[in-house]
Amino acid sequence: MEILINFIITIIIIISAVFILSYLEKRITALFTLQNRPKENRSGIFQNAANALKMLIKEDTAPVKRKKILYFAAPLIMFCATVSAFFLISLNNFYIISDSFPSVILFMALVSIPVIAAFLAGYSSGRQPLISAIQAISKALGYIIPMITGVLAAAFMAGTLNINGIIQEQNSSAGLFGWYFIPQIIGCAVFFICTLALLNCLTFNLSKSENAMISSCVDKYSGLKYEFFMLGKRVLLLSISAFFVCIYFGGYLSPFGTYILPDFLIPLEQWFWLILKTFLIIFFIILIRTAIPKLSYERFLELSYKILLPLSLINLNIVILIRHFAGVQ
Repeated sequence: MEILINFIITIIIIISAVFILSYLEKRITALFTLQNRPKENRSGIFQNAANALKMLIKEDTAPVKRKKILYFAAPLIMFCATVSAFFLISLNNFYIISDSFPSVILFMALVSIPVIAAFLAGYSSGRQPLISAIQAISKALGYIIPMITGVLAAAFMAGTLNINGIIQEQNSSAGLFGWYFIPQIIGCAVFFICTLALLNCLTFNLSKSENAMISSCVDKYSGLKYEFFMLGKRVLLLSISAFFVCIYFGGYLSPFGTYILPDFLIPLEQWFWLILKTFLIIFFIILIRTAIPKLSYERFLELSYKILLPLSLINLNIVILIRHFAGVQ
């Protein structure tokens, strides 16, 4: 019964956060690109509800020569994998849904599954979407590897592969100066850049460039199936941002080294700090999406294999050597 209640609460949190995230993304993008909304709905509060309703009642079209099982399974795989990844995030020290020991490895495995979903979507839809899916896999492999290497360096430094354990290792009287973004500045920067690539932000959004629009791996989807892909992308942004905060910015820990509210309100304060940090990271991701131009495919791969991967490996080896000579097992 307790597991069911935790599941329902987490689903409500995810749905609420996705709606808020969609609204904030539109507002922040409009702010930085100087776009004005119509006077009738200048706030845009009801736009997300209208979009969801439109997707529910929209005609469901599909390619005639599709592979039916894979075609219908791809959006469900995308959505379920990203939601499952969110379940591994420690929302506070008292509300931990899944506290498995290798939760870091499980999280990285789950956020890699959407790449498989994109490939299945392209493979089941036709020849042109398949080309876009293959490109998506080559891009994802180039950035998931340095991302995992950077996370492993933080895990070695903490001495645990548990997300909540890494958060607790950052707990000190120094507050934010004890968080891992300072000693792991290289891994933090590599992880953030790889996050932009994995989330298909504008700088790395090759799948929606003008010469690839006809071969997007999800352009053969419509209606509710397409909405599952979009929800999966929003939840992926939320999950990776929260994971990034947990690994490098102390998760739910207070930046002052101690909590301000009384003891019985500490869980609420921990939720507040995690939500605040997560949405600040999302804000910077949206800001970069609107400000930095797109990379070419060759530069895209060069950045991964020539810069990010060597930096992440150097960072990992430095942490291993420090722990070895310090006598830490």
